[in-house]
Amino acid sequence: MLEAVENHNSIIPIIAAHHEQYDGKGYPRGLKDDSIPPGSRIIAIADTFDAMTTKRVYRDAITQKAAIKEITHCSGTQFDPEIAAAFLEIADSL
Repeated sequence: MLEAVENHNSIIPIIAAHHEQYDGKGYPRGLKDDSIPPGSRIIAIADTFDAMTTKRVYRDAITQKAAIKEITHCSGTQFDPEIAAAFLEIADSL
């Protein structure tokens, strides 16, 4: 999919690490804290919010309020707390 994107090599590490978790319990490499690229930490929250608030074949979407509660709960473990705080500040204005 990325072959159509110019200079795609620079974004591959960001995409590859977006399932890493701030506490090191993610995958594929078990990176933690600042060893996870900043772009990956941002994408992790955006992807999670989208996944939770979008209807899937196997489950219904949850409300934005419920998704925000889950992101708040996972701040500092799954998500970078500073990036989560910035996301939550924006989400409060939705």
